[in-house]
Parts: sequence; C-alpha cells; structure tokens
Amino acid sequence: MKKLLFTPGPLSTSRTVKEAALEDMGSRDETFIQTIRFIRDELLTLGHVSKAEGYETVIVQGSGTFGVESVISSIIGENDHLLILSNGAYGERIVKMAVIHRLPHTVIRFEEDEITDPETVQQFLSQHPHITHVACIHSETTTGLFNPIQKIGGICAAAGKTFIVDAMSSFGGVEIDIKSAHIQFLVSSSNKCIEGIPGFAFVIAQKDALQTAKGRARSLSLDLYEQWLGLETSGQFRFTPPTLSMMAFRQALMELREEGGIPAREARYRQNKSVLDSGLDALGFSQYLRPEIQGHIITSFLYPDHPGFQFEEFYRRLSERNFVIYPGKLSKTNAFRIGNIGQIFPEDVQALVRAIGEIMEEMQITVHP
Repeated sequence: MKKLLFTPGPLSTSRTVKEAALEDMGSRDETFIQTIRFIRDELLTLGHVSKAEGYETVIVQGSGTFGVESVISSIIGENDHLLILSNGAYGERIVKMAVIHRLPHTVIRFEEDEITDPETVQQFLSQHPHITHVACIHSETTTGLFNPIQKIGGICAAAGKTFIVDAMSSFGGVEIDIKSAHIQFLVSSSNKCIEGIPGFAFVIAQKDALQTAKGRARSLSLDLYEQWLGLETSGQFRFTPPTLSMMAFRQALMELREEGGIPAREARYRQNKSVLDSGLDALGFSQYLRPEIQGHIITSFLYPDHPGFQFEEFYRRLSERNFVIYPGKLSKTNAFRIGNIGQIFPEDVQALVRAIGEIMEEMQITVHP
C-alpha cells in the first residue's frame, strides 16, 4: 500500500502524473516549449483572466516561497511602501523577506485564529496614504483559515494600491477570479491543489503592474520581470528549468480538466473535509478554528487533553499504516494539521479516521467530545 499524504503539500499525486515525469526532456525540445506555453495559458484560464485582458503567467524555479520572494523583491521600488497583513507563519515569512531585502514595510498582525479584518485594512490605508502595495495570504496554512481576499482586494483597488496574494495552498482548489478580486500578483506552486509534483512556483500577474518591476529586482535569479521577458521573447527559461516537474504539471492540468475543473475539485476537497470533521469529532478531537473562518484545504486539530498523548508516537503509528499528516505551526497551543487536498478521496479519509481510532485505542487514550 502506498503512503497517502494528508498534508498541505507536497501531496499525493496520480500515477499518471508521476509517469509523465519519467521521460527525460531537453529544455529546448519543441515538446517542452509547447508545454511551457500550455501551462502559462491554462493557469490564466483557471484564474478567469487572459493575455488579451492584460494578464501574464511567470514561472519561477523552486518552491512556492521562491515565487513569493520573486514578487516581493522585484516589484517594490525604493519609494514604495509594502503593507503586510499577517495572521500566521506564512505572513511572517513575507515579513522576513521584506527585512532581508530592506524593503520599506509595515505589518498589521492579527491573531492566528482570526481572519484579516477588511475594515481595519481600509482604515489603515486611509490613514497611511504612502502605502503602495498590500500583501495577504489567502489560505493561511498555519491554521487552515481563509482570509477575505475579495473584500480586501476591493479596498486596495479603491485606494489605488497594488494587491499581492499568496494563494499557495488554495489556487486550483477554490475558485478565485483574479480580475474581480483586484489582484495584481497571485502566487502559487506546482505541488498544491493542481496536484503536480514539486519543482516550481508560478505568478499570475497584471501585465501593467509586472512591467513596473523592470530594473527593480534585488536578485538575479528571482528577477520577476526578466523571468517573464525571457519566457515571452524566446519561450525559454533564463536558467535550467525543472523540465520533468513541468511535464508532470501539464498532465496534472489535463487531469484537473477531466475531473470537471476547479468546481469539481473543490467539491471533492469539501467532501474530504466533511468526512474528516465528522470522523474526528466522533473520536473526541476539537478543531482549533471556528467553522465560519475555516477553509476546506487543511484543518488544525488540538492535541487531546490527555497525559498519554504524544504527537511523535501518534505520527509514527499513522506513518506505519501509510498515512502521513503534518505537525502544527501554532505559536500559542499544540495542534496537528490534516490536509484535505491532493489525490485523496472520501474513502481514503474514512480509512485515515479508522486508523486514528485504532491508534487512540492502542495508546489507551479516551477523549470525550
């Protein structure tokens, strides 16, 4: 039995996606050039935008963090000021980027179990007109909450601010209309809800905003404008591309189409979460977040209030049964995380719940709902 990854990424992938990465591919091969073109166009379609409407896709080698840093370090000019909205570890990661690159920035922090409040953002922007860019996480993977990017994007548009969204663990698993959300830069990666394998990030950018990055980059390899220009002019990457990851991603995009697109995938993920929630609730586990702010991508569960519960032992026993979950990243309490995304189905979640019940019995831990 293969291991199933109930994590926020890397994820379990289909056999056919993995097989697409088995054949060596040259970076100048015409098949690969066509694959780049297909991926860039298809991602625009998934975001409900197009080149004709003035949007571009830029592919960046590396993990999703490389993509976010490429945007942050490339588009903020010397006279600009970045507002970072943070309510978890990934918002704080953008803060670290801003510090390292010495970008003028301000941070508004919210509690990890609270969404970013649009009214607070609106009031702050009205009081600080020097802000030029706003960065926000959509699905904050620390906890699994969804921040209200549609409302925040509208506020940014009304105030004339450039809106940057880290949609790492949500794009492809939830409908996002980039234009109506007034997003100038959306970042995600190959190994999340589109169910590819690790290897690259991608940025869906409004072309006018992207072109302002010319000459601003603080890094050679993460220069977003030059990366886009290379892809546009020659169809080539400036540096060695992740050829096999991209071939696998092409297959993953085709399988997303076959499943019925993002609406069908979102429905499957929501069903996964429903099975997980009811199953672990019956076992006595409590969720960290209130239901109204909880997304369907990943769920944080509090450690049972029992002296015999040791997460490392719990994790080991699950892994021996071929189920892989994630430890928590909360700063104030102990929790573990279970992802509802990837090539997993409700019956897989049911099997996970049964395994958790068996392990709790083995560890002689009884938790009362």
